[in-house]
Amino acid sequence: MKQFTPDKIRNVAIIAHIDHGKTTMLDSMLKNSNIFRENEETAERMMDSYDLERERGITIFAKHTSIFFEDYKINLIDTPGHADFSGEVERVLGMVNSVILLVDAKEGPMPQTRFVLSQALKMGMSPIVIFNKIDRPQAQPDVALNNTFDLFVELGATDEQLDFPYAYASGLAGFAMRNLEDPRENMRPLFELIIEKVPAPAGNADLPFLMQAATLSYDDYVGRQATGRILEGQIKKGEVITRIEAAGHPSHHKVVRIEGYLGLEKVEMNEAFVGDIVSISGIPEIMIGDTLCSPDKIVQLPPITLQEPTMSIEMMVNNGPFAGRDGKHITMNKIRERLVKERKANISLKIEELHDDSVRVSGRGELHLAVLVEAMRREGYEFLISKPKVILHEVEGSKEEPMEAVHIEVPEASAGAVIEELSSRKGEMRNLSTNEHGITTIEFLMPTRGLMGYRNTFLTVTKGEGILTSVFDCYAPWKGDIPGRKNGAMIAMSPGRATPFACMTLQERGTLFSTSGDDTYEGMVVGINNRDNDLVVNIVKEKQLNNIRNTAGSEGNVILTPPVKFNLEQALDFIQNDELIEVTPNFIRIRKTYLTENERKRKK
Repeated sequence: MKQFTPDKIRNVAIIAHIDHGKTTMLDSMLKNSNIFRENEETAERMMDSYDLERERGITIFAKHTSIFFEDYKINLIDTPGHADFSGEVERVLGMVNSVILLVDAKEGPMPQTRFVLSQALKMGMSPIVIFNKIDRPQAQPDVALNNTFDLFVELGATDEQLDFPYAYASGLAGFAMRNLEDPRENMRPLFELIIEKVPAPAGNADLPFLMQAATLSYDDYVGRQATGRILEGQIKKGEVITRIEAAGHPSHHKVVRIEGYLGLEKVEMNEAFVGDIVSISGIPEIMIGDTLCSPDKIVQLPPITLQEPTMSIEMMVNNGPFAGRDGKHITMNKIRERLVKERKANISLKIEELHDDSVRVSGRGELHLAVLVEAMRREGYEFLISKPKVILHEVEGSKEEPMEAVHIEVPEASAGAVIEELSSRKGEMRNLSTNEHGITTIEFLMPTRGLMGYRNTFLTVTKGEGILTSVFDCYAPWKGDIPGRKNGAMIAMSPGRATPFACMTLQERGTLFSTSGDDTYEGMVVGINNRDNDLVVNIVKEKQLNNIRNTAGSEGNVILTPPVKFNLEQALDFIQNDELIEVTPNFIRIRKTYLTENERKRKK
């Protein structure tokens, strides 16, 4: 692999609000950099290598790639757009010298844009702004540019940062241009802008080696790998380097492997120099934020600080009647081992043991926690999880809770219902406007508690046409009680298999989660009641037979409405404090926390 001097290297991260086209833009940049053979097949969203990322269409983990333009090497980092994964963004910004801020030319800056941009500005970076999706019919690049400038001002940008370079592009169509009148050919204008405006990495190749671990990965052959930018000096395979952990204790390790990036591939290197972004193997206990340095000059860099988690769930062993039917790993020891392993790479998670043989897992939001739970169930784990709870702070004897800045776009006809519901959930409306297309934009500041359980209702009220995004804003005094779910649950009264006759009768009383043939047990939530009270039902009841022969057709056909099947986030939104989610590799069930009569008798 060719060696580049620091003046020929550009390290840059792409940041944006979710769904503004970061990963698609990277696809076009990779294709335009000629790193693929002419006959090589390339997939869409090449950087989304994790199954959940492809399924959900979002980036969850920050990823690295390198492309070459003329005699320059551009190291690119794709970052998550969702605020729940902002820990990934905070870590990687230390590896780069600038950021490309992607803004949708139609939507303009959105809530997550504010968060990721504020992080970059605080670090003194001068972003390059790209207005993406410029080929869309409703694109308003001038409005988006003005709104972006206003956002820079609002976030306290310096005069130098306010004079940001910008360009227009379409990641899907594969072109970029400096001016709207320019020809729409390829991504060359964007590459030229990066070379021109992104500072070369600082550092001296003659000084002793220095690097900080910003992200971690794992290889079955060489174990844990630390990725970061070489800040000073150089490193060779087989050399001995010193690791300084958070407490300041040094330990010496031999470098087993050095890997750089070429397109989508990792490439093994014999040596790497200042400015390079590389993965180093051979330090088994390395943690994010640890310093790697030469034994000749021991230096400890400041730790990487992240925002605190705002939400937690409790994980417990599945003790229900169906325990062990579906999962391979069902004991608390196995669950605990898996969480400890996750904690080593995902430092924005917090894990603590509770006295009652359960584990509390804290993260940035429902999606952050749901992605971990989904990954575990796919690996064969089976367990129970509780309703998410917000993490409170105690300030001078009074409680403070996390608040979210909520951005909503809905058809004008649905706006009234949305405003009424969010106001009842202690939300404070900050802004309200309706454009010429009849789309109302609403901005709220509201407790995180108030958003929990609302997203399913929001989709129903807006008939699926609304957009709701939120990002953590601040901690504020406790807002008081917030009303929970308005409808009660239908709870199975006895174990067995659901029958068509019982399901047909019950679907008139509410919405079922189980259907004919599904296995159920006592205490399992099998549906939602139309009224606000819990309803104990017999979903395994058979139709009574008699000896009177009915005339043809008088029986009528049993017509069943398809049951509602929740995914993990929907189940987390739905449950109340007296309910648990039973998570197995193939099923997501909801059950009541209290012991049923039969269970009480068995306990005695």
